Amino acid sequence: MQRDGKPLPNKNYSFSDIAKSNTDMVIEAHQQAALEHLRVLAEKLYKRNPRELRKSGLTLETALNRLTPPCTGNFAALQGKHGAEAIFLAFNPDYRGDRVLAYMAGLSDMIMAAYNNQTEFFVLDDLDPQKLYNSARNTETAAWKLATARDVQGRLYLISNSMDTAGSNLSFEREFGKLIAEQDTLAKIIADKTNRSINWFVQTAGAMVFLPL
Repeated sequence: MQRDGKPLPNKNYSFSDIAKSNTDMVIEAHQQAALEHLRVLAEKLYKRNPRELRKSGLTLETALNRLTPPCTGNFAALQGKHGAEAIFLAFNPDYRGDRVLAYMAGLSDMIMAAYNNQTEFFVLDDLDPQKLYNSARNTETAAWKLATARDVQGRLYLISNSMDTAGSNLSFEREFGKLIAEQDTLAKIIADKTNRSINWFVQTAGAMVFLPL
């Protein structure tokens, strides 16, 4: 093809170049940020709970890589459980497996469900802002359970934030805050873009539940 007698430079267009809207690229950017927060949380949990990593028999890097979404594979150690059920398994007193794996796989499952278990988005793809909003509330519930669930001896099943004489460590709280904000922001963007409403739901301590996705 020529213009003014000169050949135009060749460019190889992929399907994604012509089939992605600005919203699709925003969705992918928010999802990528959420996945990075999940990996940071998993790494922090393994470092604060080295016993769980030893249960896995893996190196830290390998343990983190197997949790990289979409990680909705069937982990034998999770007894076929996904999402909220996997999170509950992490705090089951009879569970002898890797509690970090159960917790993070369950949390990742719920967040990926809000993205229809996709990692790439195109013009015809449709996300439900209500599912993203519910996912943010579920993340709040998961964070609350992590900070409060204790065994019969009163010990936390998984150590995260700490407030002790050695100083406070609220890095988990900050990371969860970023993860929740990513989902809430994207829910509002899509709701505004598609002219859909969101049913707002306020969680209260002591009555934290997982919402449907």
